[in-house]
Amino acid sequence: MKLFESLKKKKFLLFNIFLTLYIGINLIGGERGLVSYFDKKKTYEELIEKNKILTMELKDLDHKISLINKNDPDYLDILYRQKFNYITEDETIIRLK
Repeated sequence: MKLFESLKKKKFLLFNIFLTLYIGINLIGGERGLVSYFDKKKTYEELIEKNKILTMELKDLDHKISLINKNDPDYLDILYRQKFNYITEDETIIRLK
C-alpha cells in the first residue's frame, strides 16, 4: 500500500523520467536519430563523389565522340593503332617488361 501511495505522489516525477528516457533513446537511435543522420550523411557524400566521377567520365566520352564526329585524324590514328595493333614499316617496337 505504501508503495502505491508513494507512486501516486511521485507520478509527475516518474512521468518526466520516462518521457526523458523515451526522447533520449529516440534522439540517439531510431529511424530519425543521430546514428541514422550520420549514416545518411555518409551515403550522401559517397553519392556526391560517385556523381563527380561519372560526370568526369561523361565529359571524357563526349570529348572522344566529338573527335570522332569531326574526323580528327590524330585521334582516329590513335584508335586505329590501339584496336588493330597497327604499325608502319619505318616504326620500331620496343617491348618493356
